[in-house]
Amino acid sequence: MTTSPTLPKSRQQLILAVLMLCSLLIWLDNTVLSTALETLADPVRGLDADPAELQWATGAYTLAFATLMFTAGALGDRYGHRTVLVTGLLFFAGSSIWAAYANDPGQLIAARVAMGVGSALIMPANLAILMWTFTGPARATAIAISSTSAGAGMAAGPVLAGLLLDHFWWGSVFLVNVPVVVLAVAGMALLVPNFRSPTPRPLDPAGMLLSISGLAALAYGLIRAGQVAAWSRTDVWVPIAVGLVLLAAFVCVELRSKMPSFDPRLLAHRTFGGGNVALGLLLFATAAVTFYNAFYLQGARGYSPMDAGLASLPTALGAILGAPLGARLVRRWSLRAVSTPAFTAAALTMGAYGFFGLHTPLFWIEALLLVQGLAIGMVLGPVTAALISTLPLERAGAGSAVTNTVRQTGSVIGIAVGGTIMSIAYRHAIEPSLSEVPAAAQDRARLSAEQARHVATVTERPSLAHAADEAFVHAMHVGAVWIMLVALAGAAVLMAALRPAGKPAGPVQEPDHDLGDSRSAPGATSRPGG
Repeated sequence: MTTSPTLPKSRQQLILAVLMLCSLLIWLDNTVLSTALETLADPVRGLDADPAELQWATGAYTLAFATLMFTAGALGDRYGHRTVLVTGLLFFAGSSIWAAYANDPGQLIAARVAMGVGSALIMPANLAILMWTFTGPARATAIAISSTSAGAGMAAGPVLAGLLLDHFWWGSVFLVNVPVVVLAVAGMALLVPNFRSPTPRPLDPAGMLLSISGLAALAYGLIRAGQVAAWSRTDVWVPIAVGLVLLAAFVCVELRSKMPSFDPRLLAHRTFGGGNVALGLLLFATAAVTFYNAFYLQGARGYSPMDAGLASLPTALGAILGAPLGARLVRRWSLRAVSTPAFTAAALTMGAYGFFGLHTPLFWIEALLLVQGLAIGMVLGPVTAALISTLPLERAGAGSAVTNTVRQTGSVIGIAVGGTIMSIAYRHAIEPSLSEVPAAAQDRARLSAEQARHVATVTERPSLAHAADEAFVHAMHVGAVWIMLVALAGAAVLMAALRPAGKPAGPVQEPDHDLGDSRSAPGATSRPGG
């Protein structure tokens, strides 16, 4: 199928529901893992995973997700987006079962890589099918509605994970993906045409190899810095330098290609490029602060997984309300006037983690998380819809892959950098409390607050457990400042990207959506061959 048929409205709505279910699966898995991190770190109830292994369990998934999406977009254009999406769903289900029964952190990390491959096949195809199914203002509305699945996943994931962790072993949190996949595959088979681009792009093995190896080397160096608490060692700066060189080579290769799978030229457009960079920085900050929050609530505050899941609900509620609220405000004012203040508010809420302590009233934590979710939703929903609306329909797979790759890359680096800052700050803070701890236990206590608490229990030193909590809170405060600065930089980039453009004196040679001053709903382009 090379052109988009006119589908009945009822079928369009059912297709949207199926696509939201697929998107829900991705967000559900992300939030489920966040709730399980503290349990996975536990030497008795989990896998005795250290902070670096937990960073890799989270980051390896996102790494595969980010670097394979543009290849998945090309596969969808060539073989059909439904075929690719269903393949991704089946791959995701199989690797979820593998993750559930992993025997050690290494197996879990490998399974998470496989899950990332499945997600990479799902997301570009999901967005491409949405763009082929809807047209005009209905497309923008569909994108905005679809974005609420993120909030639903954020809401259901922590509570579901908490319920399972309170009653079953940690692997059960991954098995919840299987029934969702069964429903999604059935819906895809019954409802969705196998849309594909009339001009399929060639596969890009060189670009895929360079991007995967570059991001992997960069993430390794950043995470290694947290393990050794130093940036000057060769096993830290050499991988970082190699990663940056490989990523630069990747961009050069893609620029020289006549039909690149990941087209950096799209990022040269002020609005599309700047908007994507800003969202990448937002996802950087969000991933880092989510990583902190999981250990703060369950580790430092001592909440059960279920209580921690319930405590995270305001973030999800805010995200669910923020996306449609942001879209409504954009229609009244402009995207720039709405998204930039919301982005700034999100950054400030992340910096406010610097005021959280071991006895901060839960009410203030919940209020802050609600505002944070609301602000993030007001940015992600409207800005994503506006950026996607600038893409030509035949480049849906490629353009959505660029958007998602930048965002997921931000998450990979956010987890690596955020976790490393926390590890370094924690080690410096806990060191004075280790002088009387047996030498054999000191190295273990330096790894993380979770390990220090375990040492405190075994050696009957309650003061060490308290010192570990205090050291973690100090590390979280240090990280919160850096995360806030990154998010504020993202707000500045977005404000610049969405600034109103002057009207051209002559005919416009290339479509340029002035999203900074647009008051009409984005996505009013028409489909060819409709």
